Amino acid sequence: MARSGILVSLVYGAATLLVACHAAGYGPGEQAWGYVDVREGAHMFYWLYYTTANVSTYTDRPLVIWLQGGPGASSTGYGNFEELGPLDLDNNERDFTWVKDVNVLFIDNPVGSGFSYVDSSKYLTTDNKMIADDLVTLMKGFYKKHPEFKTVPLHIFCESYGGKMAAEFALELDRAIKKGEIESNLKSVGLGDSWIAPIVSVYSWAPLLLNMGIVDQDGYEAIMKSAVKTEKAVNENKWSQATQLWGVTEMVLLQVSKGVDFYNILLPTSAQSTKSQVRLLAKDILGGMHNTLVRFDLRDNRDDLLEDLMRGEVSKALNIPANVTWGAQSQITFNALSGDFMKPVVHIVEQLLNETDLDVAVYTGQLDLICATPATVAWVDSMKWKSSGDYLTAPRNAMSVNGILEGYVKQTGKFSMYWVNRAGHMVPADNPAAMDYILRKMTKYNEDN
Repeated sequence: MARSGILVSLVYGAATLLVACHAAGYGPGEQAWGYVDVREGAHMFYWLYYTTANVSTYTDRPLVIWLQGGPGASSTGYGNFEELGPLDLDNNERDFTWVKDVNVLFIDNPVGSGFSYVDSSKYLTTDNKMIADDLVTLMKGFYKKHPEFKTVPLHIFCESYGGKMAAEFALELDRAIKKGEIESNLKSVGLGDSWIAPIVSVYSWAPLLLNMGIVDQDGYEAIMKSAVKTEKAVNENKWSQATQLWGVTEMVLLQVSKGVDFYNILLPTSAQSTKSQVRLLAKDILGGMHNTLVRFDLRDNRDDLLEDLMRGEVSKALNIPANVTWGAQSQITFNALSGDFMKPVVHIVEQLLNETDLDVAVYTGQLDLICATPATVAWVDSMKWKSSGDYLTAPRNAMSVNGILEGYVKQTGKFSMYWVNRAGHMVPADNPAAMDYILRKMTKYNEDN
């Protein structure tokens, strides 16, 4: 399954690219990948899959960027093999891979995630603006190597903390386009189960679990007590402390719920795994929080399988430099952002709606806990933008796919929100039919070709 491509080094301006263009890569279809030096000592990795759609040329279909969460999770690993790439973790071809319809660009972001790396911890990102600037620089390097994509419609999709990064990335990329600093055909951003209003999400946990019967009144009050402490730190701008207290709230929640799955509240969990998670959080709050958000799936040793795949066959097939180990800097990447983690970016989404012509979509899986639907609805409804009044009074319509009710949609102008049935945090994996519907609506490729 692993096939090696040829690695080429190209140097121009301030960016160094290591790329393999139209090479075999790993798995089916044509691929390209490489590094862009986004700053001194900071090397960002991308992996491009050219669409396999039945079109005359791949540029007839849009380019879709995928950003994972964490911060510190790998798009080339988790997003690719666990959610929407051409192969799943067992090397079986995925029926609902996005590559069948669009070109997909997985970016390991921020630096330190996946195959991206820094020469020293001093080069790690410490805030969202820095992350956005790195991504804009990445795209400048990408377009220099792949200029045919400059005019291809570009769409940014994401998940979890990736939503926080994607929102500001889209805003900064739009500004760079308007300033003439980069040529790009940016069209939309899709925010999936996104960490946009952190304290709102934290406050949504206890009511949701109480209403679902997963905790009783005592459990509800225990979670809320910890949430209040977290909010106090937020209100006092003690951001690193707020991140620590967020981790404590997670630990309390796991204890009183006996280990509910943060990504899908209906998934079965074991008492033993619950004890392990609580011990992990208690031992190292930052490390435990990192594992909650970055470690994609603790069930059935799937994480170990993914790590072995990425560090073994994939690294060999892509000729990853010997000094780079996939995911080795993930923990320090998360830690470096602990002072920014709990800061909201609702105002950034508002700016996207007020200052750009981009289409913006928010989609949420109804079974998610970490970025729960009630919290998403709350921050969306609180936004102040040009058509916010029209949005609040707009009807919510059924989202049907092949006669099946897959969720609901509410839209006003360039903004839309999707409620996705039978899905938790990872909508592309949990309900690929609904995700395909959203992808088509946002990218409009079905209307163009």
